[in-house]
Amino acid sequence: MRKQQPKKIPLAPDPKFGDALVTRFVNCMMWGGKKSIALKIFYDALDKVEKNAGEPGYDVWKRAMANVAPGVEVKSRRIGGATFQIPTEIRPDRKISLTVKWMIKYSRDRNGRTMADKLSNEIIAAAKGEGNAVKKKDDTHRMAEANKAFAHFRV
Repeated sequence: MRKQQPKKIPLAPDPKFGDALVTRFVNCMMWGGKKSIALKIFYDALDKVEKNAGEPGYDVWKRAMANVAPGVEVKSRRIGGATFQIPTEIRPDRKISLTVKWMIKYSRDRNGRTMADKLSNEIIAAAKGEGNAVKKKDDTHRMAEANKAFAHFRV
């Protein structure tokens, strides 16, 4: 690389829980710069989770995030005219990024009345180890396991 990479600007913690991860989740969920609406959706979803699960919504959300976080992924690498799927460990920052993206994507794909309903259902399912986001993680791990033979091509 020619130039120095820009420094990561730390995110401000969210007002309710004081967690920067919540801010990151809300920023990813936000559309059109409407952060207050995204925060309201997130907090409403956690309230619904608390009602349904009977335990603090924030704790259930943290458990769901841990269940969705992948450990390995496959990256395509071209070697001698053939393309191989090479399993690689995931950096901690990318692990969080993938987790957040999958949770939001599969929440939006769910059927429900509001986004808060969809998100709360996905959080509850992920905390139990079910749901589409957890399925995506399992598929990613299965793909890496199937291509373990090509691990020696790792850079």
